[in-house]
Amino acid sequence: MSKYEPSGLARAAYVAASNGLALGNNGSGGSSNYSSSYNSYGNPNGGTGGGPPSAGYAAYGGGPKSAAASEASGGRKGRDSRYSVAALWSMAAENDVEVDDELTKAQRKLREIKLKISSQSKRNFVLERDVRYLDSRIALLIQNRMALSEQQEVASRLEEVETGEGYIRDDRRRQLYANLFYLLQSEPRHVAGLARIVSLSEIDPLLQTVMFTLFGNQYETREEYLLLSMFQNVLAADFESATDFGSLMRANTPVSRMMTTYTRRGPGQSYLKNVLSERVNKLIELQDLDLEINPLKVYEQMVKDIEDTTGSSSGLPRSVTPDVATANADVQAIIAPRVKTLMEIGTLFLQTIMTSLEQVPYGIRWICKQIRSLTKRKYPQATEYQICSLIGGFFMLRFVNPAIVTPQAYMLIEATAQKNPRRTLTLLAKLLQNLANKPSYAKEPYMAVLAPFIDRHKPQFNKFLNDLCEVGDFSEALEMEQYIALSKKEIELNITLNEIHNTQGLLVQHMDILCPDEESHLRILLSELGQAPAQVPRADNKTVSLQLFSRWDQTTNINSPSAAGADKLTHGDFLYMDTKAIFVQILRIAPGLAAQRPVALVKVAEFACTSRDPTLVRKGLKVRDMLMELETLGLVQASDGHKHMVEEILQELTHLGNLKENVNTEITSLEAVYKTIQDHNDYLRSQLESYKAYLYNVRNQSGLSTKTTHKMVAPIKFTHQKLEQEGLIVESNIPENRRANIFFSISSPNPGAYLIALCFKGREKPILEMDLKLDDLLEKQQLGVETLDVEYVTLSVSRTITLLNKSFNKK
Repeated sequence: MSKYEPSGLARAAYVAASNGLALGNNGSGGSSNYSSSYNSYGNPNGGTGGGPPSAGYAAYGGGPKSAAASEASGGRKGRDSRYSVAALWSMAAENDVEVDDELTKAQRKLREIKLKISSQSKRNFVLERDVRYLDSRIALLIQNRMALSEQQEVASRLEEVETGEGYIRDDRRRQLYANLFYLLQSEPRHVAGLARIVSLSEIDPLLQTVMFTLFGNQYETREEYLLLSMFQNVLAADFESATDFGSLMRANTPVSRMMTTYTRRGPGQSYLKNVLSERVNKLIELQDLDLEINPLKVYEQMVKDIEDTTGSSSGLPRSVTPDVATANADVQAIIAPRVKTLMEIGTLFLQTIMTSLEQVPYGIRWICKQIRSLTKRKYPQATEYQICSLIGGFFMLRFVNPAIVTPQAYMLIEATAQKNPRRTLTLLAKLLQNLANKPSYAKEPYMAVLAPFIDRHKPQFNKFLNDLCEVGDFSEALEMEQYIALSKKEIELNITLNEIHNTQGLLVQHMDILCPDEESHLRILLSELGQAPAQVPRADNKTVSLQLFSRWDQTTNINSPSAAGADKLTHGDFLYMDTKAIFVQILRIAPGLAAQRPVALVKVAEFACTSRDPTLVRKGLKVRDMLMELETLGLVQASDGHKHMVEEILQELTHLGNLKENVNTEITSLEAVYKTIQDHNDYLRSQLESYKAYLYNVRNQSGLSTKTTHKMVAPIKFTHQKLEQEGLIVESNIPENRRANIFFSISSPNPGAYLIALCFKGREKPILEMDLKLDDLLEKQQLGVETLDVEYVTLSVSRTITLLNKSFNKK
């Protein structure tokens, strides 16, 4: 008989038991208590349900009730029985890579889409950062007030660079980085401390690393829990350092930026699209509905309308004060019905948000819970009104309202909202924000007319905010995930060189604050690494793969759990659970054996031993010996057909069968999330294309282009079909039977000037010629004009700019 070698999971279980985790109570008969709570982030209900998302933590039977097990089961008095050493084996079975059945295939597909969402979210974050930078610089560029060197910096931000795969040549340094990032990931307090002391100019690169790399797998429970643990540290410290109630969560700080970025991850984006998209789209269809209630603007528009209608002066004074505009009887008559309509629309939006409670991602709700808890602890005398204003400040100001104000950026709508709907959405966001916070109306007194809306809905909205906070904690679920990760030792992190260097540089810079103790693991690693290398150019910023591990791993020297952990678990406990796990693997590979009742474990082992699959043979030989050893120890009985173990194995298989359905449901949900994130990427790329056009136009017209003369490019020809497929032609009046013979010839005689000719095959002269100026197109786009009429066809403005830019404005 071969000697039993405990699995990696058994070693991790020893650490768990040594830390006080109960073995798991199977009662006197060894029956399992299945309480699956599959509730992960991508499910149709949003992954809440009042408790932390999980992949089915249950108190699967704990095997034989040995004396040691009896002692262990009381290790944590009153602890939820879902979290036990026995449950570790079942959690591992849910993601068993050694089995290739329908569940495994579904889980593989699920992992792939999760990784695609995470990597695409990271690319979007980088693009958003570039767009923000360019937004701040483009005005100077247009006004020709930007130096050549700064124009080149802008140009570099517009270059798309595929990072590609790289590597760190120095093996010792690579191991140190693997150690460092394992420590940062598994002990989030270090990142939390860093986030609080970096400057605003340093936060974006750190956010990229933290949100989209270190904890970037947005649908992986362990990483999500660790990220929320980091927020717990950050918020606690933020509240502790607050000098007065009014300063809490108000300023634009690195911490507030971090919280806003968290809401932009996949689960948050999915919630906003699912909940708000229909309402927002209905509103933007009402292009003629003007709900402006600012008296000054209403007065100005009223004067203009009178003069446009009569063709003569209105006789009303111009440039009046807000008080004069407000006192005007005609202005009051215009505003009154608009206020009523605005409140009606606001009520519809509010009802939509409040009925979506169960769809709000767990992480968002958990942060709301922390805000409430920390506020009560710091300010025991705070009223419910004050506490809800802080919760609402996060939920509305940083999460919901940005999507209402800029729905296209959140992929809630496809078309650009016109002027009136845009203003209505802005007013709605102000109205809902005033509902969430205590309104003063000092900056915008005209909003005071909406006070009845606030008075009417404040009580029920406060109840909604409190209900948001009613979610379970995740500390024990995180502990279980950590033990699972400890058993696998296969935590991989894909990270760019600049992310590594930037993070190291910030840690070294603030080392004396973050880890003053010379014996601190973080300080030891930073001291051995030394100073951070300089940032590399964008083209050289390759992605490297780090296999994360800890040199302080507790399981490294555990060769015999029975000897090391006899006070908590016996050798038989580990043997029993490892044996059961292997039988589950074999029956998943050969499900027909489980259908034969009663299930005979000896026959299952023999089937594996005589298989043609070498891996299955090894499992069969191993489990046969393990079963015999359990019989020798008196922990199972052959006389009753190993009854208790068979029951637990069949219950495990039933749970895994149910899990497959849930996994397939989650795949469907996440595919929709991925499409939304891809759409957002397309939107961001279109923004960059516009900036490229601006840059090219200004640099050429200012004479600062790197090219001294405009190089004529031969006319480029496009068929009608091609432009229609690319979305440039939005509408065509050309008869369908003639479109195959139509083509467009586009040339650029001068920088920023284009000649578009509509031609018919076989004819020498074009049917139509039209001059286009890039400036005009850019201005149309800036004003939200989406189409351009060219007599026979209607063109998309944004796609026309993109085509011209790609065809003529190359470096």
